[in-house]
Amino acid sequence: MLVALPDAVVVAVLSIFLFLALCAALVLVVVSLRRPRNVPLAMAAAIVVVALVVVVMTPYDVPGILGMILALLGLALAVVGGDPVVRRVLEMATHGTVQQGIAGGILVGVRGDGDDPGAVQEILRGGTTIGYLERLGVALGLIAGFPEAIAVIVALKGIGRFSELSTPAARERFIVGTLASLLWACVIGALVRLAIW
Repeated sequence: MLVALPDAVVVAVLSIFLFLALCAALVLVVVSLRRPRNVPLAMAAAIVVVALVVVVMTPYDVPGILGMILALLGLALAVVGGDPVVRRVLEMATHGTVQQGIAGGILVGVRGDGDDPGAVQEILRGGTTIGYLERLGVALGLIAGFPEAIAVIVALKGIGRFSELSTPAARERFIVGTLASLLWACVIGALVRLAIW
């Protein structure tokens, strides 16, 4: 025999579950900030996916102040958590063959006029900061119910980086990094949006 729980109890349990899930995922990604590792990042992603499934299957919304707390936690997880996730995905995609520059970009060989065939140039500088801003904009756009923000952000990023995408390493890093960053921010933004609206 099934026992019907009052709506208030279900909402309270859902709110507590989502709060704990987002906190746990945030702790796991913060642990991986300095050196991204597979296990904590995979656990954080699994927690986010389980929370998303629960929110999709539950016909209740998290009310008022609890929704704001979840939105802030979700934003923190989307913005901060995307950094180690994206770095790990890029490392797996390039198999560690891309050399990092001192300004946060990557080092690529420059084809010049023959003066210095071994010259290198740092491109895609500031990618970490751009990634933080990108994820913040995407997550805020989704939570606020403005998914069109994703198109605006991708267009701005593409226009801003167009001149630096002349080498295969730069194109690969740009595409893989952008997709990983957007996917992370979109899943978390959707989770929060579905939970509070």
